Amino acid sequence: MTDAYVAIEGERVIEARSRSPGTTRGELVFTTAYTGYEESLTDPSYEEQLLTFSYPLIGNYGVREERFESDRIHPRGVLAREMTDDVAEWLQEEEVPGVDHLDTREIVTEIRDEGAMKCGIAAGPDATEEDAIEQLHQCKHMSEHTDIGSQVSVRDATVHNEGGSGPDVALVDCGAKGSIIESLIERDAVVHQLPYDATEAEVEAVDPDVLFISNGPGDPENFEQAGEIVEEFVGELPLAGICLGQQVVANALGGRTEKMEFGHRGVNQPVRDLRTDQVVMTTQNHGYTVADPGDKLEVTQRNVNDDTPEGLDNEDLGIITRQYHPEANPGPHDSLSFFDDVIELAEE
Repeated sequence: MTDAYVAIEGERVIEARSRSPGTTRGELVFTTAYTGYEESLTDPSYEEQLLTFSYPLIGNYGVREERFESDRIHPRGVLAREMTDDVAEWLQEEEVPGVDHLDTREIVTEIRDEGAMKCGIAAGPDATEEDAIEQLHQCKHMSEHTDIGSQVSVRDATVHNEGGSGPDVALVDCGAKGSIIESLIERDAVVHQLPYDATEAEVEAVDPDVLFISNGPGDPENFEQAGEIVEEFVGELPLAGICLGQQVVANALGGRTEKMEFGHRGVNQPVRDLRTDQVVMTTQNHGYTVADPGDKLEVTQRNVNDDTPEGLDNEDLGIITRQYHPEANPGPHDSLSFFDDVIELAEE
């Protein structure tokens, strides 16, 4: 049954089946993860994107809230080869359009060949090709979402594990996954979750032992205030960052970031530590990367597949950042020790 249409850049239209009706648009990306669809769908880093699952069956172990990374679904739309009723009903409850019965292998191949693309979806009994094409025409490039941080960040400062015996962490929330906060709490840190546009005074009020820039969606150059916070406190406080956080730190300290062709999204990205020559498997979700770290940051880890920087350090300034998601939800646990390093940095 065809009652949904996917319009891809160049106005090529693919027929599909509607599992959650509606119209939507966004940057079309894919993830290679074969588990963890609940974590992926609630990852704030997918804001303003349409997520294609390369694994053919999505929803085969149900939907459980304890696996969520945030309080809602973040992709603007979902594409799958086959979607179970559990996932379809979840999408319907949150009014997120979803489609299946389409060749996701072809879509993934096209994204790999052409790069992430604009896309529009129209799904439901009254959907037409023209509706999907109209959504495509209204779609923006990711760099044009200049205030995307406001869509994924807390609005007011929130304290987690108040009274904990560990260091105070000022977490600038650019779209933080819940498991990052949980990983810090497990090490008894007191986590002060601050808005993405937190001011110098708000950070100082926390009196933190370490400044932590979180993951998040979109172009790191659009997180100007987070970059200014890094500039203000570098050398005074230890700095840590994950994913977008690494990019924000690099930009703030004289480096340069750039858009990738189709990004890294999945749970099987190999990363080599240049100091130990050890390779670990990592979970990743990003469409931008550090093109030039500048002269203040040393590249300590690189992606085995494409040589992009995966880790930046400066021991003298107390800086440690990672491009991947060390908390590994979903994914391998090879890199969990990053949080031990952050706590050690704060305690020193």
